[in-house]
Amino acid sequence: MQDRDYAPLLKHLDAWFHNRKWEVFDFQRACWNAVLEGNDGLLNAPTGSGKTLAMWLPFAVKALSEHNQRTKPAIRLLWITPLRALARDTELALQQSARELGVSWQVARRTGDSSAADKARMRKSPPEVLITTPETLHLLLSQADYPTLFSRLDGIIVDEWHELMGTKRGVQTELAIAHLRAMRPALQLWGISATIGNMEESARTLGLKPAAVVIKADIQKNIAVHTLLPEHIDQFPWAGHIGLKLAPRVAEIVRESTTTLLFTNTRSMTEIWYQHLLDAAPDLAGRMAIHHSSLSQDIRNWVEKALHDGELQLVICTSSLDLGVDFAPVETVIQVGSPKGVARFMQRAGRSGHQPGATSTIYFLPTHALEILDSVALQRAMKTDQIESRPALHKPLDVLLQFICTLATGAGCEPEELFNQLRGTHTYRELTSEELNWAVAFLTNGGSVLQHYEEYSRVKRAENGTLHIVDRRTAMRHRLSIGTILSDTSLSVRFVKGGRIGSVEESFIARLKPGDIFLFAGRYLEFVRLKDLTVYVRKSGATKGAVSRWMGGRMQLSSQLAHHIRVLLQEISESDHIHLDTELQAMIPLLHKQSERSHLPTQQELLIEQIRTREGWHHFVFPLDGRAVHEGLSSLIAWRIGQKMPISFSIAMNDYGFELLSDQPVPPELFHEPDLFRTEDLEHDIRSAINASEMAKRHFREIARIAGLIFQGYPGKKLQNRHLQANSGLLFDVFEKYEPENRLILQSYAEIMQSQIETQRLANTLERIRNGTIIITNPERFTPFSFPIMVDRLRSKLSSEKLEDRIRKMYTKLTAD
Repeated sequence: MQDRDYAPLLKHLDAWFHNRKWEVFDFQRACWNAVLEGNDGLLNAPTGSGKTLAMWLPFAVKALSEHNQRTKPAIRLLWITPLRALARDTELALQQSARELGVSWQVARRTGDSSAADKARMRKSPPEVLITTPETLHLLLSQADYPTLFSRLDGIIVDEWHELMGTKRGVQTELAIAHLRAMRPALQLWGISATIGNMEESARTLGLKPAAVVIKADIQKNIAVHTLLPEHIDQFPWAGHIGLKLAPRVAEIVRESTTTLLFTNTRSMTEIWYQHLLDAAPDLAGRMAIHHSSLSQDIRNWVEKALHDGELQLVICTSSLDLGVDFAPVETVIQVGSPKGVARFMQRAGRSGHQPGATSTIYFLPTHALEILDSVALQRAMKTDQIESRPALHKPLDVLLQFICTLATGAGCEPEELFNQLRGTHTYRELTSEELNWAVAFLTNGGSVLQHYEEYSRVKRAENGTLHIVDRRTAMRHRLSIGTILSDTSLSVRFVKGGRIGSVEESFIARLKPGDIFLFAGRYLEFVRLKDLTVYVRKSGATKGAVSRWMGGRMQLSSQLAHHIRVLLQEISESDHIHLDTELQAMIPLLHKQSERSHLPTQQELLIEQIRTREGWHHFVFPLDGRAVHEGLSSLIAWRIGQKMPISFSIAMNDYGFELLSDQPVPPELFHEPDLFRTEDLEHDIRSAINASEMAKRHFREIARIAGLIFQGYPGKKLQNRHLQANSGLLFDVFEKYEPENRLILQSYAEIMQSQIETQRLANTLERIRNGTIIITNPERFTPFSFPIMVDRLRSKLSSEKLEDRIRKMYTKLTAD
C-alpha cells in the first residue's frame, strides 16, 4: 500500500460490515486494496453485488486517514453517473455510510435537477465528494474558476460505464477525464461496468492504461427466466397479438409478488399496459404506477420513493428504470416483448433480487409467437456469456467542437495542449493536426462558408494563442446547449387549472385538435389548447383515445441474439423434437406449418418466398438478422434488382425478414446471381439505394445542435421542431452546395452508415448469404414467417379497428385447409 498504514482503518470497515451482518466479498476487498495502493482500474460486477461500497469505501478510508481534517473546501472525489435518479440514490448510500463510519467529508450531488440555491452553495463551499452527470461536469468546466474547484481532485469514479460506452455522452466523459488528468496527473481513475463484449476496448476508452487493474466480481448472478406461453399458439402470428391477451396472467404474477417491475420497450406501451391491467385487475388500482422519461420529475420521484418504501405492487416502466437504482422490495420483473439484446435483458432481470446472492426472477412475455424464439435465444446466450459489444466512436468532431467551446467559455483553451490531451484518448487517438486546426478555424471564423456571419465566429484567439469566448450572450447560449442527448421538441403538459404532468413531443400533438382525447400518465386527457409550447389539458371521463407516442429510438435485434435464433431454427429442423426446450416444443405446430407450406431455413440457408395475391407479387426474404440490417438490405437488394430490370417495390420488414412487393415477379434466377449479394461497392450502392442525402440531412440536425450551429432556445422558449429542422436543413444545403467536403457533412454521412444502416453488420450478412444456399419457394398462401411482415405493412396504413378486421378475415382464409 502507499505510504500510510491503512490496516487499522480496514479493520474498522470489517467491523462496520459485521455490525450490519454483511459479508465482505473478495472482489470488494480487492478493490479496497487496489485503490489504497494507488492503482487505477475497472470493476466488472453485476447489478446488486455491492459494487458502490467496493469503490467508495477505500476513498472513505483515505478521508479517515487524514483525521477528517477539513481544510479549504475542494472536491476530492468525483463520482460520474449516467442517470440523475442514480445520482440521487448514490448520494443517499454514500452519505449514510460516511455518517456511520465517522467520515466528515461532505457528499452532495449536482445535476440538472439541482436548485439554484444548491448550486450557489456548492460553488461557495464545494463538497469533498461530488456526484454528477457528464453534462453537468462539462457545465462546471465552462466556469472560469474550475481549475480552483478541481485543484485537489484525487479520484474519479465512473459508474455504469457500460451505459456510456460507445455513445457521445461517453465521449463527453472521456474528454472531461482526459482534461482533468492533465491538470491532476496523479488522480486515480476507476470505472464500474457490467459485462460487455469488448471489455478491453471499454477500459481504454475510459482512459485506463494497460497497467490498470481489472477486478471481476466472482459472484454468479442466478437469473431464473420463465416464458409466459399462451394456452394456444396461433400458427400465423403477428406483432402484438399475444401480449395483452396475457394481462390476466400478468395480474396473477403481480399479486403473488411483493413488488413487480413490468418493462415495455416504448413509452407508449407503458400507457397501454397500465389501462389494460386496470381493466383486468381493478384490485391493483392505487397500487400500480407508470414510470418513463416523459413524466414530470415530481411524478418520477414519487414513484421511485414509493418503490423504495414498498408502497407499490407494480410499476410499468421503460428503460428509465434500467440502471442501478436500488429498489430492494422488487421481487419480480416482467419483460413485455423481446428486449432485442442479451445485456439489456440481464440488466432488467437484475432489478429483482437486487442484493448479493439473491436470485433474479424475470418473466418473458412474447408479444407474438416468433418472439418465443427470442426467449430461448436469450437464455442460451446468457449461459455462454455472449454479451453484446459497444464499439467506441471514432473522433466525432461535433463533440470536439462543443468541448473546445466549453473550455473557451471557462478558463480558456490552448490548442497545442488540447491536441496532446486529445491524442491521448482512445476516441481521438487518430485525430490529425489538420482536423484540430479545421475545428479551431471553424469556431473562430465560421469556416470558408460561414465566415461572413458574425454569429458563427464564436471563439476569439488571444495574443498568446489561447481560445476564449468573451461574448456573454454566446457563453450563455453555449452553457444552455451543453450535452449530446437529443429528442424531438418536447411540449410541457399541464392541467388548465393545475400542475405539470410531463411532456409529449410536438410531432404527436400536431395531429390533435381541441377536444381530442389522448392517453398520458395513465389517464385520459382532453386536449384544450397549445400555447407557448405548453399543452393545456383537462381530465376526461372517456375510455378511449389516442395513445401518446414518442420518437424514441427503436430497439435493434443484436447480432448475438440473431445468431442464436438462426441456430435454434436449425436445431429444430434437425431435431426429433423430444429433447427440445419447453418453449420450442410449444412452437412445433407453427414451425411445422412453416415447413409444410414453404421451408424452415438452416443457418446456411436464405429462404425467399414468392407469393402472388391481388396486391401483386410478394417477395419475402428471411436473413433473420434484425430490423436494422433488413432496412438497409431490403433497399439495397431492391435497387440492385432495379438495375437489372424495370421494376419498383414497396418495402416492409421486421426482425426476421423483409418484403419486396411489386406488380411483377422477380425471376428466380436473378436471386441466384452472385453479384446481387456482393459486398463490393457496398457503400456506393447503399447511398444509391436509400435517399442517403435526405437521411444525412435529417441526421445533420443532431450534429449541428451538438456542434453549436443551431440554438434550441432559452428555457421555456424552446424553438419548435420544424424550425430547428429548417435551420439545420438550410445549413446542410449550403454546405452541400458550397463546401461538400465540410467535415461535419462527412460525419453525418458516416454516422448514418455506421449507426442507422450498420454497414459492417450488413456486409457480414451479405457474406454469410454468399457463402450459403438460397432456397426459393412459391407458397400458395402466406406462411407463418411472411404473415407478420405483411401485417406490419398494413399496420402503417390502417386504423387499429380496420387492421383487426382485415387480419381476422385473412386469418380465417389462411387456416382453412
